Amino acid sequence: MDEEFAVLHRRDAMMRLGQMGLGALTLPQLLQAESDRREARRSTNSSSKAKACILVYLWGGPPQHDTFDLKPHAPEGIRGLFDPIDSVVPGIQVCEHLPQIAKHTDKMAIIRSLTHPSNNHEPSVYHTLTGRVNNTLAVPRNARNRRDFPTLGSIVGYFTPPSGMPASVTIPRPIGHDGVVYSGTHAGFLGPKYDPIETQPPAEVNEKAPHSFDLPPGVDEHRLQLRYGLLNTVESMDRAMQQQKATRGLDSYREQAFRMLTSPEAKRAFRLDDEPAKVRDRYGRNEYGECFLMARRLIESGVRLVTFTWYFVAKDGNVLNVWDNHGGTGSLGGITGYQMLKEFYCLPSLDQGYSALLDDLSERGLLDETLVAMYGEFGRTPKINPNKGRDHWGACQSAVLAGGGIRGGQVYGSSDEHGAYPKSKPVSVEDLHATMFHSMGLSPELEIHDSENRPYRISEGQPIHELFGT
Repeated sequence: MDEEFAVLHRRDAMMRLGQMGLGALTLPQLLQAESDRREARRSTNSSSKAKACILVYLWGGPPQHDTFDLKPHAPEGIRGLFDPIDSVVPGIQVCEHLPQIAKHTDKMAIIRSLTHPSNNHEPSVYHTLTGRVNNTLAVPRNARNRRDFPTLGSIVGYFTPPSGMPASVTIPRPIGHDGVVYSGTHAGFLGPKYDPIETQPPAEVNEKAPHSFDLPPGVDEHRLQLRYGLLNTVESMDRAMQQQKATRGLDSYREQAFRMLTSPEAKRAFRLDDEPAKVRDRYGRNEYGECFLMARRLIESGVRLVTFTWYFVAKDGNVLNVWDNHGGTGSLGGITGYQMLKEFYCLPSLDQGYSALLDDLSERGLLDETLVAMYGEFGRTPKINPNKGRDHWGACQSAVLAGGGIRGGQVYGSSDEHGAYPKSKPVSVEDLHATMFHSMGLSPELEIHDSENRPYRISEGQPIHELFGT
């Protein structure tokens, strides 16, 4: 059959099926995206520990001086207003407002020398979520597009065989505001098939959630099964006529979509009401605690990478990346940067939720096979500003890794006396990503291809092997 006619035939069939109600299903549209030009999945490192990863992304840029790299002997104006406290590991101190996390440093590797050159949110978000530098991004508010390099979860999904659960999920929402969803938050040139599942759109973005687990109005599971059967019949006839490579492999992705829409397991993973009240109390009865708990439920159900994007929607509807603690934010009443850190939307909820997650994963025997990574797009300036906050600073920040074969109870790298620049063992974003991939059994030398079939390594960095082992 002529290729042009085959494409038109397929398009006509899909339009007719859409008129029957199938067009309302957004999840199959995600999972039936065009097949890749070559087999992408490689054998993974059998010695890897992590079956899954939870990325706690502290959007806004948390202050290293006031969390995991305090400088109590620095001069006034640089020295933070919070005191350090001892942790369960001798010699490792954290902020006084992280007393529960202090009990878990034996499970944590604190990197105090993560560094990159940008002090702007947009390029820094892109860099720390994709591992690539893009100097063409619009500042402010760069919109994601299909030329972007894929986000971490999409790369993991690219090498994960289809199953009843998605490979990657973003909770509660991707980064976005003022009508724009940021570059670096989806699959980019890999296509929508590998986009992380997003069940909520960002606030201030007037769009529907791209992936809903709810059936369309008027479609119950019985009707869905009938329509699914009709769709299979039409597409089988279509493929018999056009045996084009671009159409092969679609069955497995449509089957996955169907299973996710009808599977009790998939629905159950997103249903926090199934958790005992004491567990929900332990994590915290707020969006942050619920996201930590949801992340655990998702990886327990087979999701390989969960990105938890941390931000706050103020009473006036304004989206706030609250770790961006300059201070003086009108939607927060103009409070200081240090007061922001003490509010429930920063340190208190982080302390409660993160410590509950590590406890819960340990008790369930999941921590050793789950990498928990935590960082933001940059750190904060050494100098405290007039609003008693700190400003953007890419030159030095802290990141925390736990589980997934990471050796706990260690500090890797150091910053100088002002927390301004790495003093020893500088860590690039690329090396951090390579370390995360290594934990999950993916070599940084694995390749993905864009729409022009140009090859790219999944990471330009090298794993930090010192972080692993006993």
